[in-house]
Amino acid sequence: MELTNIHLVAGAGFLLAMVLGAVMNRTNFCTMGAVSDWVNMGLNGRFAAWVLAMGIAVAGAQVLELLGLVDLQSSIYRTANFGWLGYMVGGLLFGIGMTLAGGCGQRSLVRLGSGNLKSLVVVLVLGITAYATLGGILGLLRVNYFGPVAIDLASHGVEDQGLATLLGGLSGMAVGSGMRWLIAALVALLLIGWALRQPALRSSVDNLLGGIVTGLCVVGAWVITGVYGLDDFDPVRVESLTFIAPTGNTINYAMTFTGATINFGIAVVLGMIAGSFLYALLSRSFRIETFTDRTDMCNHLIGAVLMGFGGVLALGCTIGQGVSGVSTLAAGSFVAMICIVIGCALTLKVQYHLMDEPGFFRALLRGIADLLMPWRAD
Repeated sequence: MELTNIHLVAGAGFLLAMVLGAVMNRTNFCTMGAVSDWVNMGLNGRFAAWVLAMGIAVAGAQVLELLGLVDLQSSIYRTANFGWLGYMVGGLLFGIGMTLAGGCGQRSLVRLGSGNLKSLVVVLVLGITAYATLGGILGLLRVNYFGPVAIDLASHGVEDQGLATLLGGLSGMAVGSGMRWLIAALVALLLIGWALRQPALRSSVDNLLGGIVTGLCVVGAWVITGVYGLDDFDPVRVESLTFIAPTGNTINYAMTFTGATINFGIAVVLGMIAGSFLYALLSRSFRIETFTDRTDMCNHLIGAVLMGFGGVLALGCTIGQGVSGVSTLAAGSFVAMICIVIGCALTLKVQYHLMDEPGFFRALLRGIADLLMPWRAD
């Protein structure tokens, strides 16, 4: 079989994801765990690692774009179609889902590679739900109820939803390369600076390694698809790391292999599992883990459905929007990322109060109060 451009790009993506999967397994990089650490115990080391990954990804991606090496404008994040309701509802649902399922899409793939059969169920249900939301029966909800309320920025004279473009549109200022460099530098420095100021990050080799490698791998993915994948005769879509829609595409690819073509996202999903699996074998940490009881299984199933549906609505997950999307400085990515954190934090609070509250709604109200008035929970 002759290797085409897409095969070379997919191969590079697979190797990149193997590295990331191994490192995430080694460092226990988990955004759900990061929010849980902070909300439940006041520890922000893993959260700072996530923010560090964002900052590194912003710096790298913006340099690539401003030097004319990668066209981030052609990615799914910076379009003029601002689907605010999808970002918000999808982000909240994804945050709730990843808490119920014990981890986001990326973490589920890593845990699957380590022998966690609960994650196998999550990955399968998440992928099927995502595929159904992209073009199946759940797609009717997405198209009929979320699509029509999206704001067409182009009709308001704004070219895209990038922070620099939006700022120029609101202020009436011309958006030149100087403004783009300035905004990119400010955002990257704020994210990296805040992360490195946290003692829990600086004192942990694992947190530093997880954040740095995740950020660099997102930049590397932009290079693979945007630089090496650039081919006039065999073009590849410019994209970076994301794990929701690609998981659905991977399941479809496995079922229609003889008539299907691999792509970058599918290769990344497979590479994450393979990298985690190899690390688990080499470190002798591979363990078969199953559901503890019926409630555990129900939570994982519900969480997987919410992640698959919400992740497609929000155009990504904690990595897909939280790092890859944020690296493009798309406003929608920041909205989705914030809503994912809120959904996760609120679910954690509700779970905590349900341990001593007689009803769900009372626990929900107390959880909302804790988030709105954090001093009240102290």
